[in-house]
Amino acid sequence: MMKTPAYAAADAASPLAPFTIDRREPGPHDVVIDILYCGVCHSDIHQARDEWGTSIFPMVPGHEIIGLVQQVGKKVDHWEVGDTVGVGCFVDSCRECEACRDGEEQFCEKGASFTYNSRERDGVTPTYGGYSTRIVVDESYVLKIPDSLPLDRAAPLLCAGITTYSPLRQFGVRAGDPIAVVGLGGLGHMAVKLAKGMGAHVTVLSHSPEKKNDALKLGADDFIVTRDPEVFVANAGRFSFILDTVSAQHDYNAYLNLLRRDGTLVLVGVPEPSPLAAWPLISGRRRIAGSLIGGIRETQEMLDFCAEHGIAADVEVIPIQRINEAFERTLKSDVRYRFVIDMASLK
Repeated sequence: MMKTPAYAAADAASPLAPFTIDRREPGPHDVVIDILYCGVCHSDIHQARDEWGTSIFPMVPGHEIIGLVQQVGKKVDHWEVGDTVGVGCFVDSCRECEACRDGEEQFCEKGASFTYNSRERDGVTPTYGGYSTRIVVDESYVLKIPDSLPLDRAAPLLCAGITTYSPLRQFGVRAGDPIAVVGLGGLGHMAVKLAKGMGAHVTVLSHSPEKKNDALKLGADDFIVTRDPEVFVANAGRFSFILDTVSAQHDYNAYLNLLRRDGTLVLVGVPEPSPLAAWPLISGRRRIAGSLIGGIRETQEMLDFCAEHGIAADVEVIPIQRINEAFERTLKSDVRYRFVIDMASLK
């Protein structure tokens, strides 16, 4: 086993603190990655504080990982020492079910092995994430980071990027489509950039008027403050697609009425339950759907798309010693728009 420095939560009430984990020695198909950067996702906070009730402690969060290949197993043929690579939200899956065969490993019918707070395929060994100096991953679950992407700004693409890219692609957003993005945080700012890269006409819907200038700088064509109920009347039927990134409870019905006939509202945030009425759906043959992340194939497609269009996350880079402060600031939306840990601070 390889002793590896990390930061971990001992339990739901404890701040993250220095911790040592055992990484497995690489098998024939494994890649050892020296971690350079790891993004801080809001879900890291939810899980470190056991807010979803599924936490495994001690927990090393982090699933937006950028690093360099340090070592490869004897049968690895995809990667070489020195390659710049990424690891996203999962590190293995059953490889046999219909979802895995379709390249949708995130929906593995036997349960994907997520990068942290999960179990390896043996169902026993806990997974530890990217708030650490290295990670060992099967070669098939590693991603190539294009040379043109700045590494610190590429890290959030492994979760925030694919979480917003996948529904834009899966639900067929095309050039010229009038679409809206609800919320302008870590997910929302990536949604704006990616939708603009696809040529859509993008409007940001936000409760916070002070975010207008940022939205326009990110590429949005319009900005609507949703505090005034009248804007939902004035903009009824305006959009063909709405990507809802908000994790706070809000009224889906109001946003559904902003859709055109046959329009789709896709949820990627995880708010508390909110009432859903039938009439906004049936009156316009509208749809409400959900989306998770993407599989390995689609995530690589997203990374290549970002490289082609010059898209990366807006980040604030921090040392690992400031991670608890970063958690608190994330909860206050006091970051533009994603924290990224420079893991050199742990080495």
